[in-house]
Amino acid sequence: MPETYNLLITRHAENDLAEIYDYIAADRPAGAAVFVLELEEKISTLATLPECASLIPENSLLGMDYRHLIHGRYRIIFRVYGDSVIVLRVIHGNRLLDL
Repeated sequence: MPETYNLLITRHAENDLAEIYDYIAADRPAGAAVFVLELEEKISTLATLPECASLIPENSLLGMDYRHLIHGRYRIIFRVYGDSVIVLRVIHGNRLLDL
């Protein structure tokens, strides 16, 4: 287990963040920027001790070891692969993971 992991963010996850921003900004532009920044800060914490995050319930269907962090009503879905953490999606908590 490395001290610090390489943090990689997929294009899907980047698009998710942009969509979250647009959705919130429709009503609260300043709040959207703050919330997305908080999500990005939460993502940055995955560079250390990502295994402390919970496994996702969908793993039984997917046959994978994906994990998630929760921030507000959103889930940051990621996978630890060697010395890297790959952020796959950032989705609303009511949604199931769809890769």
